Amino acid sequence: MDKLRAMETFVAVVEGGNFTEAAKRMEISAVMVGKYVRDLEERLGARLLERTTRRQNLTDAGRVFFEDVKRALEHMRIAETSVERLRASPSGTLRISAPITFGGCVIAPLAATFRQKYPLVRIELELSNRNVDLIDDGFDVAIRIGDLGDADLIAKPLTAYRMVICASPGYLAQYGRPQTPQDLSAHQVLSHSMWRSHGGWRLENDDSPDATTDSMFTCNDGNGLRMAAIAGAGLLLQPEILVASDLASGTLVQVLQAYSPRPRPVHIVYRRDQRPLPKLTRFVAYLLDHISERDTSHRNTEPPTSG
Repeated sequence: MDKLRAMETFVAVVEGGNFTEAAKRMEISAVMVGKYVRDLEERLGARLLERTTRRQNLTDAGRVFFEDVKRALEHMRIAETSVERLRASPSGTLRISAPITFGGCVIAPLAATFRQKYPLVRIELELSNRNVDLIDDGFDVAIRIGDLGDADLIAKPLTAYRMVICASPGYLAQYGRPQTPQDLSAHQVLSHSMWRSHGGWRLENDDSPDATTDSMFTCNDGNGLRMAAIAGAGLLLQPEILVASDLASGTLVQVLQAYSPRPRPVHIVYRRDQRPLPKLTRFVAYLLDHISERDTSHRNTEPPTSG
């Protein structure tokens, strides 16, 4: 029996509350979870869990063993990390949190090419629009748009998050090109469902800084709204990175440039560490270099547009 694996499985059972949750966490069958626990009990000569058909509880021996095993596994993790720091080449698991659109369009492909350069690094990328807690949620780095949140984190600026207003050529031929936000009342506008709380679109405008619109088409996914705009459903307000290729090809046409929302800063954030791991420092440097190059290239090749 793999003693270390058995110990990890036992901890997963206690923390997950049952064999099924432990099996998911360990990526093994519930039958194998039970075998590991039984083998541990036989090795120790003591019952660790009292199990019934509906619940399980730690025995006194199980409670003491659980605490000692957790400490032992944590010391093992620290020891592995210490060795990892000595390696010249990045390795180990790099857990990244990023917003859905920016993460999917920018971070995912860069993380893939980073891993091609450093094949000993395992990437775990979670796309979510929530601000994760790096410590509690177990992430190495996070991408933040706008508010940075925790002031104790190191933050490096990556780029500006720009929003654009656009529509398909067919839609503009039918409804005309809006010149000011006031013209939007005569148009079909596409809106993200999360914007309902503040009334829809908010645009930069000298007369009305918080111009809002009422939408007859909402969706909870930016790419879904993009596809609707390409199909001619209406005017789209979405991140530039999501529609850059459509604007370049003419599938979508930008309008109302002067009223696009003010760009927000994008940062990569990570915890303060006296001895950061190579996987972290190289990834941060990689993003800083390649996102800067990507922005420069995009700006130099973007075709001129008018509102």
